Amino acid sequence: MKIKKTIVWFGALGLIIGALFLVGCNEDDGKVVVASKPHAEQYILGEMISIMIEEHTDIEVERNLGIGGGTSNIHPAILSGEIDIYPEYTGTSWMFVLNQELIEDPQEMYQETKDAYLEDFDLQWLELYGFNNTFALALRERIADEQGIYTYSDLAQHSEEIIFGAEYDFYERDDGFDALAAHYGFDFERTVEMDIGLKYQAIEQEEVDVINAFSTDGLLSAHELRVLEDDLNFFPSYLAGTIIRVETLEEYPELEEVLNRLGGQISDQEMMEMNYRVEEFNEDPEDVAREFLKEKGLI
Repeated sequence: MKIKKTIVWFGALGLIIGALFLVGCNEDDGKVVVASKPHAEQYILGEMISIMIEEHTDIEVERNLGIGGGTSNIHPAILSGEIDIYPEYTGTSWMFVLNQELIEDPQEMYQETKDAYLEDFDLQWLELYGFNNTFALALRERIADEQGIYTYSDLAQHSEEIIFGAEYDFYERDDGFDALAAHYGFDFERTVEMDIGLKYQAIEQEEVDVINAFSTDGLLSAHELRVLEDDLNFFPSYLAGTIIRVETLEEYPELEEVLNRLGGQISDQEMMEMNYRVEEFNEDPEDVAREFLKEKGLI
């Protein structure tokens, strides 16, 4: 009799433990981990992804934003399942992760990257946000207006009258100044080497006329500069979009529609202005992201 009661008691205990285990599993099942790289733009994008999920689904979001080492550490983490979602750039994925040669057409490179990520890694590229954070040349607005300069080819026609400035290593890189000058036929009046942190100061003080930059640099919006069009596609495209694990999408299929609402919503200028607010005025990336999403009617 005692044995029978003991068996029944252990059976009941087993059911309780099993139930508690299932509850724990269900809590984990309702969560995704969103990551980002450690700079302003990525913090903002990571917050946008997180807010969209929180506002439009019942899924809990764990933020792991600002991971040191960027893609070098985030890519292995998403493959191992430590993270589920993060914002990335096509040029980084195609040339750094996949180690492929540049494809000049931005949309073709995006499609090739998307196909390779799905086949090789079980990772899905969702729709692109709309901006391109690539290398850029920024010319003083006054000169651009006076000479009618909008593209790199236009700049080449007036380069003998223009002073070019860049950080030291831009002159040393294989894909840097010499290759760029040969591609477009630049013959600047003078070139200036300077510390990367002094470029905007130099152009503000008219020590140089045009500098190299990134197309969504926050400081571009603080100076009267025109970002020129790379009309012969010298620099790789770095179109930004969301990457998500296929396994995560299978578990939460609603995420595809929700996150694709960000597709085509962010221009270069808009991203630049948001970066400036975070970098120069120390605004909270979450506040900046939420305000933008509200303005766009996305939340």
